[in-house]
Amino acid sequence: MTGQRRLKVNVETVEPNRRRGGDIRITLSPKTVAATSGFGGSLWLEPGERVNEHYHPYSEEFIHVIAGQVDFYVGDEAVRLGPGDSLMVPIGERHKAVNVGDERVYMVFHLSPLAPLPALGHVDLEPPVHVHAPLPSVGGPG
Repeated sequence: MTGQRRLKVNVETVEPNRRRGGDIRITLSPKTVAATSGFGGSLWLEPGERVNEHYHPYSEEFIHVIAGQVDFYVGDEAVRLGPGDSLMVPIGERHKAVNVGDERVYMVFHLSPLAPLPALGHVDLEPPVHVHAPLPSVGGPG
């Protein structure tokens, strides 16, 4: 594939990010494949593990559960999701995920559109789970 643009990314080649909880891997993004409209990847949560509450001021988030049971909180509403369930988080809605089952949760996600600058794309509402973990970089303008 010499000289061709990169379109494929394997999740095993991406560094996990644990700053906000879980094992989050951004596979498709401006940084990895020169995406221009959004980014996405995979998330694993062990039993009892969570992703801290946050929101995206410019993007909708699409969640698809592949395995496990997860409680997803969107605003003041709790939604139980299992394999085959999908959820859309509207722009600006605070949300978090908690693995409430006894097996590992596996989800895929996509956010779109991109924020005007990567630093504006995500607002944390709780302290980091792993303080020394770096913030994930999706790349893009700025």
